[in-house]
Amino acid sequence: MAGVHREIRPCPGVAMLLQLCLRAFLFIALIATGLSYAESERGEFLGQYRVVFIIGSVLLAGLVVLIDLNISRKSLQAISGVFFGLAVGLLIAYGINEVLSALMKSFSPALFADGKEHPSIGITRVLIGLISCYFCVSFILQTKDDIRFVIPYVEFAKQIKGQRPIILDTSVIIDGRIVDICETGILDQRLIVPKFVLSELQAVADSSDKLKRNRGRRGLDVLNSLQSNKAIDVQVLDDHDMSADRSEPVDLKLLSLAQRMNGRVATNDYNLNKVAKVRGVQIININDLANAMKPIVLPGEAMTVKVVKAGEEQGQGVGYLEDGTMVVIEQGRAHIGEIVDLAVTSVLQTSAGRMIFGRVEGVSQPNRRRPSQQEA
Repeated sequence: MAGVHREIRPCPGVAMLLQLCLRAFLFIALIATGLSYAESERGEFLGQYRVVFIIGSVLLAGLVVLIDLNISRKSLQAISGVFFGLAVGLLIAYGINEVLSALMKSFSPALFADGKEHPSIGITRVLIGLISCYFCVSFILQTKDDIRFVIPYVEFAKQIKGQRPIILDTSVIIDGRIVDICETGILDQRLIVPKFVLSELQAVADSSDKLKRNRGRRGLDVLNSLQSNKAIDVQVLDDHDMSADRSEPVDLKLLSLAQRMNGRVATNDYNLNKVAKVRGVQIININDLANAMKPIVLPGEAMTVKVVKAGEEQGQGVGYLEDGTMVVIEQGRAHIGEIVDLAVTSVLQTSAGRMIFGRVEGVSQPNRRRPSQQEA
């Protein structure tokens, strides 16, 4: 079970390298800015406090990065997001600097003597520009696909590109058929297992009820099988990656996460399926998928089935196909334990599955008493 507790994080790749380079640049730029404060054109401006400015620059950079680390749902976006963040950051810095210059001219005109700015003002402008650009770029990288460009009364919605992730529910993990579906290669999307689903699965596995405990342990085994398959991309999301309300039920958390990630929820829960339709979230129901994959049987076709038990009606027998489909056989009670040939009479599709009705070949339908003329 130890493998289940191992959290799978996204592969950092180029995105993580870009984030590290951005933070390293922030440290170097702030240190250089601190040294600029310590020296003027003649090397006399606060030169004795050079070490203090360096330490202060490092502490300021560390504080900025620490604030950035505490922002949830961090993720990197394409390089175009970096340029967009720089443009917005420079625009914000320009506005702040203009306001700052106006205030300094009003309250400290000595800093603008002889039409020249004091060196500290120019360095402060650079400092504001660096910090504003950093926060704008970091914000763009964190929001990823959630960015929307809004104009009053007009909204350009984001374009959905690539494959949509599949978010696994507790019921579909315990069911276990998702492993067989993934092994066929028909699914190549990323599978998402939220941390609250994993916690619920572990709570079921630790239940005092034997049946629930066995179901929970089966779900953990299924999750281990998914994680051990190198052809399947499984990601366990932490709570801080989802920005979910802890007070919400698990089902609502799943739907909210699917809406934020533009994903689909894989489940066997009938009620969750209904709620998802109301909220506009697409559901992959494994039961519906299994029913769709069952072979089509038409009335009049012949098949062979073993009668295993008696049916509810008089003379009926019941058998099952290899995929679990129930077959109700007229006049089949006398053939319990035998393999019989039957002709399909009708097929009934229900929410619980598919039922096939048939009649043993060579056996006529039972004669029914016809009403007499007096009864008519």
